Amino acid sequence: MDASMWIAKTGLDAQQSRMSVTANNLANVNTTGYKRDRASFEDMLYQNLRKPGSQVAEGAFAPTGVMLGTGVRMVSTEKNHTQGSMIQTKSALDLAIQGDGFFQITQPDGTIAYTRDGSFKRSATGQLVTANGYPVAPAITLPANTTGLLIGQDGSVSVETAGSAASTVIGTLQLARFVNNSGLMAVGQNLLRETPASGAPTLVTPGQTGAGIIQQGSLEASNVNVVEEMVNMIETQRAYEVNSKAISAVDGMLRFLNQNM
Repeated sequence: MDASMWIAKTGLDAQQSRMSVTANNLANVNTTGYKRDRASFEDMLYQNLRKPGSQVAEGAFAPTGVMLGTGVRMVSTEKNHTQGSMIQTKSALDLAIQGDGFFQITQPDGTIAYTRDGSFKRSATGQLVTANGYPVAPAITLPANTTGLLIGQDGSVSVETAGSAASTVIGTLQLARFVNNSGLMAVGQNLLRETPASGAPTLVTPGQTGAGIIQQGSLEASNVNVVEEMVNMIETQRAYEVNSKAISAVDGMLRFLNQNM
C-alpha cells in the first residue's frame, strides 16, 4: 500500500473515533450529571530522511530537515468536569452538587463508585439508593414513619417522623474529591471509578476544604453544549471527507502511473 494511502487511512480512523465521541456527547445531552468527552490526537512516528542541521556540503548545514509523517492516532478521551446547570425539581430525594466533589455509591461487589447524578430513590427498606438500586455511602436509611426529609448544604440528613414535632439527624453525606477528576474511569450507569491516574479519594464534608455544597430539590444537568457539538460534528465530517478524497487522489495517481508506464 502506498504510504499516502496509509496516512489518509489513519486520518479516517481518527475522525471516525472523534465522531463516536461527539455522538456519545449528543446522546447524553439529557443525562443527569453527565460530563462531556473530548478526543485528543497526536501525530505518529516520522521518517527522518534528513535531520535538521545535518551537513550537506563542506561548511554547509541544512537549516531544515526532511521528515515525513506517518499519520495520526487518538491518544486519549478526556472528560470536561465543568459545572452543569441546575434544574429545580422540588423533589426531596433529588440532590445536586454545586462545586467540586462526587457522591459515593456502593456497588454490588462492595466497591465504591462515584457519581454526580443525585437523582436518588428510596428502597423498600428505606435506604437512599440510585435509580439502579445501589445504596449511597455512607448508608442513609429513612425511618418507615418519615413525613419530612431535609438535607442541608453540609450534607446533614434530618427527618421528621409521625408523632414528633422535632426533626432528627440520621446521618451525613460526604463528598469524595480527587486530585485529577479526568483520571476517573467511566463505567456506565452514571458511575465513575478510581484509577491510579485519578489518585485516591479524599472524603470531605460538603462546603469544606474546597468541596461543593449540596442543593436539595435540584439536579445537575449535563454540561454538553449542543451547538458546540454540532460544530464539532460538521468539522469532523469535513475532515473525514478530505481524508477520503486524499485516498481517491492517490488511487488516481497510481492508476495513471500504471497505465502510462
